Amino acid sequence: MRTTEIVQIAIIGLALVGGTAVIASKIMGPSEKEVSVAVTIPELSPTAVKGETYYDKSCISCHGDNASGTKTGPPLIHDVYNPGHHGDEAFYRAATLGVKQHHWPYGNMPPRPELSKKEISHIIAYVRELQEANGIVYKPHRM
Repeated sequence: MRTTEIVQIAIIGLALVGGTAVIASKIMGPSEKEVSVAVTIPELSPTAVKGETYYDKSCISCHGDNASGTKTGPPLIHDVYNPGHHGDEAFYRAATLGVKQHHWPYGNMPPRPELSKKEISHIIAYVRELQEANGIVYKPHRM
């Protein structure tokens, strides 16, 4: 076998291994380490305390403890959700209408019809207080 053939076989082998890894990561999804963030917990306002209760009933299974993220939902304690990019109305729409996948590889978010507008407003207060305590603040959205 010539050196050129060996190099070609090695390149094809590496491409197959790399392609298999990409497919496996798409099927298995991101690892817990890739999606979960450390969250500093502030002293919460009474509204945010109520919001935490509603969050724990309807959001925690996907978005994780204290909005830190899981394999099935992104962390809300992330700059992409700062109020200048995703205002409160975006959270209302997400909870009431669901969301098509756009920032993350988690798939679509289903609507949460069990939540009232008031309960959603409490959840938003909870998430915003967590965000602020973790340095996620309003930044104008620029495209």
